[in-house]
Amino acid sequence: MKDISLYVMSAFYIYAGINHFRMPKFYLHMMPPYLPWHKALNYLSGVIEIVLGILLILPAFSTLAAWGIIALLIAVLPANIYHLTSAKPGGKFPIWGLWLRLPFQAIFILWAWWHTF
Repeated sequence: MKDISLYVMSAFYIYAGINHFRMPKFYLHMMPPYLPWHKALNYLSGVIEIVLGILLILPAFSTLAAWGIIALLIAVLPANIYHLTSAKPGGKFPIWGLWLRLPFQAIFILWAWWHTF
């Protein structure tokens, strides 16, 4: 079960990382204005997600990759909060979906944490 979970999580982060290059506007929209270099940060986070996703399935690096994912999820939490607080009713993203994303951050952190031991 844990091996399957690891491969699913790996595919999830590789796919998410690729999406940073396929759909950059989606990610740029949620970046807080106080962060510099939005495009560069978007592409950097995409590369990090891809690399961590690959490292998850390499036994020598899987624990380190899981900790890296936890750090990444904590690092992007302010962007998710900014996206929620700056959203306009009737906008492109439903407010309820943005609220729902926050508890999913915790679930994704717990999922990665499960793979640290």
